[in-house]
Amino acid sequence: MVFTQLKQRVKTLQNQNLVHLLKGAKTGIEKESLRVNTQGHISQKDHPKKLGSALTHPLITTDYSEALLELITPPCSSTVEAYQYLLDIETYVYQQIDDELLWTSSMPCVIDGESKIRIADYGSSNIGKMKSIYRHGLAWRYGKTMQVIAGIHFNYSIAEDFWAAFHIIEASQDSHQDFINQSYMAMTRNIQRYGWLIPYFFGSSPAICKSFLQGLAKPENMQVLNEYTYYEAGGTSLRMGDIGYTNRKENKVGVKANYNSLAEYTQSLENAISTPCPNYQKIGIKVEGQYRQLNNTQLQIENEYYSSVRPKQVLQGNERPIDALRKRGIQYIELRSLDIDPFQAAGLSQEQLFFLEIFMHFCLLQESPDISASEREEIDNNQNLVAHQGRVANICLQLNGMKVSLHQRASEILSAMQDIAALLDQAHQTQRYQNALNRYGKLISHPELTPSAKILAEIRDNNESFFSFAQRKSKQHQAYFQERHLSKIKYAKFEQLVKQSLLEQKQQESDDEPSFDQFLSHYLVGKL
Repeated sequence: MVFTQLKQRVKTLQNQNLVHLLKGAKTGIEKESLRVNTQGHISQKDHPKKLGSALTHPLITTDYSEALLELITPPCSSTVEAYQYLLDIETYVYQQIDDELLWTSSMPCVIDGESKIRIADYGSSNIGKMKSIYRHGLAWRYGKTMQVIAGIHFNYSIAEDFWAAFHIIEASQDSHQDFINQSYMAMTRNIQRYGWLIPYFFGSSPAICKSFLQGLAKPENMQVLNEYTYYEAGGTSLRMGDIGYTNRKENKVGVKANYNSLAEYTQSLENAISTPCPNYQKIGIKVEGQYRQLNNTQLQIENEYYSSVRPKQVLQGNERPIDALRKRGIQYIELRSLDIDPFQAAGLSQEQLFFLEIFMHFCLLQESPDISASEREEIDNNQNLVAHQGRVANICLQLNGMKVSLHQRASEILSAMQDIAALLDQAHQTQRYQNALNRYGKLISHPELTPSAKILAEIRDNNESFFSFAQRKSKQHQAYFQERHLSKIKYAKFEQLVKQSLLEQKQQESDDEPSFDQFLSHYLVGKL
């Protein structure tokens, strides 16, 4: 496999003494975790007031369910800082949730029917109502169970100073922001091309609790591990496979985002949120005075399009994500394919974050042609194959219509990433990037060392179910966070954010707003 352009760009950065600019990248982490009771069942309690308002708190909110916490770090100047920030947020959370656990697995705990999955409530303001109705719409469209799968999102932005220099050395005639947009879109295409590496190295959901299937028959590709557990022998990330939430239903409604340019990407999503879908028309929008969904289009809003990567721009007020991208361009990239690692208190490790930085820069600097229809099919097939069979011996991926062994392909890519790791080590004056790359390189020929393999091995060694394994790990991490202490300054800052968020929600709910019907109609066409 040739990486000519990658090597040329690396050489140029070195020759022009621009490597130090790589140090200015920003990292953010978003971690979802289900609150569960001491028996391991999804919590039926409201989002704790002691954690502030889920609507307005910048660091602690909820995702789909009232019990599905989402912890969000701000953009940090290093992955080490982001990692520590995430630990601090979770430490504070554990001090506020009494005896409840945060479930340390992407696949959920015991599910006693969908009625036990409470949809998140964001209060009585128009934006709060819209967020809740959107989630009700997801329940009508896909069911609730799929929505309580948890994951981690890795947010990454390249330094502004790097963009200025890169713009010059690429001799681009585009405006500064157009150049950034094109470069980030190229990066997203490569994240998809090479994204199967993520479930292979970091996939941590090879098994599920039988209750997840809600009484349905076991899928043919799954095996019985024990009385309460199904698994796939070579599986890495079932969350990213057929039972997960990666828009497997999109083929039925024709939704597929176009990543070949920012304009095409936003237009493809615009089409999806404005095109009626017969299946969703049958559900109805407002039935007997109650909203079932925001609309009956292919996507209610952009967030419904589940994908492994998203180009993002920070929202201002109540603007739509596609409007923010059109107005101000891409600010960062959101990698969404990370499972929660039950062996790590934070759900991921610092070493993993170093690898992800290498991967993101590799995807930025590597040549990235447009994705054709045939390559799109290969990308989807490769991701699904690795999610379900990534550790099967002699497994082969698809590449330009040909078969290539996963082992060979991964080895080629990681070899090419060595130059990127060296650049980052030079920029940060460390060896941690090359050390991380070497550590994960060993997993190519030793799949038994991957998190997915280690999870199954530990379940077998302890003669336990997936549920018992995840509960045991959750209790271990609970003990870790309960023993961890925040400084008085950090604790006071968290307390202030809680108070401030509650005041902000109260203010929003007391403001003189238009009717919800009017608010929604204006939002859906980008007129807020």
